[in-house]
Amino acid sequence: MVMTVEDVEKLKYLYPNHRIELRDGAVVIMSPSDATSSLIGARFSRLLGNWVEPRALGYVFDASAGFRSPDGNLTAPDVSFVSRERLKRVPRTYAQVVPNLVVEIKSGSDRVKPIVQKLQSYLEVGAVVGLLVDPDERTVTVYRTGQEPIELSDDDTLTVPELLPGGEIVVSQLWPPEFD
Repeated sequence: MVMTVEDVEKLKYLYPNHRIELRDGAVVIMSPSDATSSLIGARFSRLLGNWVEPRALGYVFDASAGFRSPDGNLTAPDVSFVSRERLKRVPRTYAQVVPNLVVEIKSGSDRVKPIVQKLQSYLEVGAVVGLLVDPDERTVTVYRTGQEPIELSDDDTLTVPELLPGGEIVVSQLWPPEFD
């Protein structure tokens, strides 16, 4: 049975604490993120927003935002950026746009291969850059259409010049601090 966005809307009431996506006509219910992944998402959103907002480049969204893509999927990347050219005004519904930049953060129970496939799906429908953040390996892997992935580690600097000219995030800034 093929599910629709309307079916997802109904499920949201049954599972209010879960993220629900629609991928290829199938509903995917995701449990809440682990604490590390959630904190990395918050840190990434803040660092990205600190660059995007003063320059009015577009919008930074957290994992709660749903996006309807041209292929009929309804997805919610962990962090995303949509340029002002793609989205002039934020709607009170799911945004019918593909984010320019999508970020997926590997949780403790995730396998890498399905996350890479999800990032490839975003790129196929119009995302410009996909990022896989792996807290266990302390890496960020950058995916672009038609290019080999680039893996960055702690001392490396993440740049996305085609979307965020001049913006830089040192990979080690993403990881949760440890307090004594």
